[in-house]
Amino acid sequence: MRIALFEPDIPQNTGAIIRLGACLGVPVDIIEPCGFLFSDTGFRRAGMDYLELAEVMRHPSWDQFLASRGGRIILMTTTAQTAYTAFPFRSTDIILLGRESAGVPGNVHEAADARLRVPLRAGLRSLNVAMTAAIVIGEALRQTGQFPADGRTIS
Repeated sequence: MRIALFEPDIPQNTGAIIRLGACLGVPVDIIEPCGFLFSDTGFRRAGMDYLELAEVMRHPSWDQFLASRGGRIILMTTTAQTAYTAFPFRSTDIILLGRESAGVPGNVHEAADARLRVPLRAGLRSLNVAMTAAIVIGEALRQTGQFPADGRTIS
């Protein structure tokens, strides 16, 4: 299971998703170009000290990402007909999230093996990309039995 971000715009969202990946043991692919520098303060603040604990792979382009992928591309999009809760995930799936400002272009839609959405109340447009990542990766990990062992120590 992987999370992939297509040309992310907002450093705080990317940092939060990388932190999510670190905590859940899910690698994160960043498909460039990004709308910020990886040294951006907002990116570092959102990722906190989890950035060094995450498995992050940067891809210079969409084509290079496609050449390296190993599973189905599951695109999260507000235009999808299928809800993520009605989809059977596989352990090798790549959950792809688009740019906050523009989603993904048509060729990326075409390359996706499935397109899913998060059901929302009528009249509401979308969730924040980091929230969507957390909701969907949680369900995908639950379905595939890939949640990490709980490493908390309770005293």
